[in-house]
Amino acid sequence: MSKTTIPWLDSPKDFPDTSEALEYPSGLLAASQEINADWLQSSYAKGIFPWYSQGEPVLWWSTSPRAVLYTTEFKLRRSLLKAVRKMRNNRDNRIQINTAFEAVMRACAAPRQGQEGTWITEEVIAAYVELHRRGFAHSVEHWQGDQLVGGLYCVALGKMIYGESMFSTQTDASKVAFAHFVYWLKSQNVHIIDCQQATGHLMSMGARTVNRKVFETEMANSIVQPTLNWEPRELIWTYDQT
Repeated sequence: MSKTTIPWLDSPKDFPDTSEALEYPSGLLAASQEINADWLQSSYAKGIFPWYSQGEPVLWWSTSPRAVLYTTEFKLRRSLLKAVRKMRNNRDNRIQINTAFEAVMRACAAPRQGQEGTWITEEVIAAYVELHRRGFAHSVEHWQGDQLVGGLYCVALGKMIYGESMFSTQTDASKVAFAHFVYWLKSQNVHIIDCQQATGHLMSMGARTVNRKVFETEMANSIVQPTLNWEPRELIWTYDQT
């Protein structure tokens, strides 16, 4: 008989082994009352991430299969390449990292068409903002003049990148930011990006699924690599076939 219950955690030191995650809901591992930067730092180091709805306990997950994007497998489709070219031809546009982390998070949390709500509550924002202050959470921003039109945020431990959420207020703005980010990561010898869930959007850009053991091996190898330089700056396009 498969396991049907999860433990209630009082400390981020108490995360169970990821092999204890439920089969249904697939990957659900544990629950807690609290979420803060200490919980996040501990969970990501084990390949565990939070995802829950407002009013629920904090739910912690270790999904298998796991969606990942190997940077060498990123697909720059013709439509996205066209969007990148259009962006580069407009001098008001630029892609930057770590210049507006909280603004990106709040944009990701904003209501979207077809969604009833968001899990990115004030408590979640505070936890990731503190993680950003510690140097472990980062943003990528697509600016048009002084207007933030798209972007994403992630967590990084060593050269392990955990993608979180993206937003756009203009067509393809987040995709263009993501393309710049992937090619920058590739230039920094980053091998893998954790995408958590296999969405059609991510799969169309080259993401695929791997089992938990493969993911955790890749993660362990990447975490021990030297961390990247995340100082705020503009990301220059590094793809040389445009």
